[in-house]
This record gives sequence, C-alpha cells and structure tokens, in this order.
Amino acid sequence: MKKLVTLTLCVLMLATMVVTTAGAEDKILVGMSIPQLANPYFVSVMNGVQSKCDELGYELIVVDANYDVAKQVSDFENFANQGCDCVIACPIDSNALIEPTNRLKEAGVIVISFAQIIDNANAILTLDEYSYGVVIGTNAATWINEKLDGKAQVLIISQDNVEAVVARGNGIQETIESMCPEAEIVARQAGDNPTKGMEITENIMQQYPDVRVITGNNDSGPLGAYEAILGMGLDEQAMAEFYIGGGDATPEAISKMAEENSIYRATVDLAPFQTGIDCVTVLADFLANGIPEEAPVSFFKCVPVWQEDVLNGSFVAAQ
Repeated sequence: MKKLVTLTLCVLMLATMVVTTAGAEDKILVGMSIPQLANPYFVSVMNGVQSKCDELGYELIVVDANYDVAKQVSDFENFANQGCDCVIACPIDSNALIEPTNRLKEAGVIVISFAQIIDNANAILTLDEYSYGVVIGTNAATWINEKLDGKAQVLIISQDNVEAVVARGNGIQETIESMCPEAEIVARQAGDNPTKGMEITENIMQQYPDVRVITGNNDSGPLGAYEAILGMGLDEQAMAEFYIGGGDATPEAISKMAEENSIYRATVDLAPFQTGIDCVTVLADFLANGIPEEAPVSFFKCVPVWQEDVLNGSFVAAQ
C-alpha cells in the first residue's frame, strides 16, 4: 500500500512539473526596443505596453538603444536569441531595421513598429510627421499672434538627428513662418532629451536674450528649456510673455503646465500610453486570429492641449 501511495505521489509531482514547464514555455515574451528612455514619450508608451502585458500575462523585455543605430540592430538580433515572440520598436533609422526585421519574421517573430515606420513590420502604428509639426507650430504661432502681436524671436528644439522626424520640424518652422511672417526663428537645433534641451536654451538665450518662444518637436527638449528659463531670473513681464510648448502630452509636461504661473503653455496629445496598449492589443489579435498578409496601419490623432485645459480639468494626463 505504501508503495502504491508513493508511486501515486510521484506521478502527481511529475504531472505538476510538466504542467508548470509547459506554462512557462507557453508564456508570450515581448521585446521592446526604444530609441532613448530619457525621452518621456517613450517612457509613456513603454508604460502602456507594460500595463497591457501585465493584463494578458505576457513577459516584457525593454532595451534602450540610446540613439545608437548599430546597437538597435544588435538588440533585434538579441531578441531572436532570447526567444521573443514579438518585438515592438520605434526605429532610429528605418532602413537599418529592414533586414533585421526580415530575419525576425522568418523566425516566426511578430514585429510591430510605432511612431516611426519599419516598412516591413507586421503592423504599423504611426503619425504623419509633417502634419504633427503643423499642429505643434500652430500652437506656437497662435501664442505669438495673440500675446506678442505677431512678433517674436523663436527657438525650435528639433529632432533633426532622426531622419524620419525632420519633416516634423519642417512642419513647425513653416507653419510659424506662414502664420507669423514678422517672427524670427533664431535657431533650430536637435535636442531630444531634457538635458540637451536645457543646454541649447542656455546657449541660445546668451546669444538672443529676447527670445520669448521656445517650441520643440516633442515635450522632451522643452522640459529642459523650461528648467533653463526658470533659472535665468527673467523679470515678471518677460515671464508673462514667455511661451514654451511641445508635443506628446507626456505626464511630465502636463505636470509643468499645472504649476502656478507656468510658462509651459501647450502640447499636443498623441496618447502615448494608449499607443503602448494598442501595440500589445494588436499582438494579442495576431496570436488569436493569425497575422494578416497586409500589415495594418493606424494613425495617431494629434489633439492640441493648452494650459487652460489642464487647469480646468478637461485634460488629464495618461499614465
């Protein structure tokens, strides 16, 4: 009888081990390649991806490429070696990821691109860069016309270090030039994180102390500009006139806009947290229903957000 009980227990233990091992093998592993984690937009997208992965029981690996194209290519290869079922990525250089994406797809890995486009990805969640720049530029131009009588010296903190995003900066610049022909754009420099945005602002303000409008391709550079301007001790009138604005409606930017007497005046909501959720939702659909032959493409909405929207509660930042 003891032998029978012992044998039964051994069988049960073995069955449990098999079920546990199978469960571990069946768990979906998602790799995420981010151009730079110092950019709050990418952090918000990552948080959305993590939230949906947690809900669905997927495991997430996040890698920061730190704007190094070669590293991002290498990260794609590592995702395959790690056994990822899916890779979610925003490319630094879209062309550089075409072959790595082909290799991942040949290995059965689903590739989803967000923001900038990987042409051969299985799904694409993106935006029209120039149109996005027009919305950002319109915010700045509206301030110039309504508060500064159409005349201002302007600094644009761009992302011209990323080829795919140059069009956004063009949209900003050309919109301001069109709507405010008497405004002067004194500089357009790439600064895709708060530290760089602060450095650019400090340097430009030394050369052009009358700058009153700083707008960025996103919220990342302008967040640094905001801190730089606060540290300069400008007089009350200058601060009342000052405009800092950007795009992506990151929680950090919304927090600055909510501060008393803030000079962070406007941003544009792309719903980055929701973008992360949507990426994983697409993955779940592919796993359940198969990968379509033609990659689905969806576009972000670009919704202006003004300081008053934050202060009156009509806009609430995503996670």
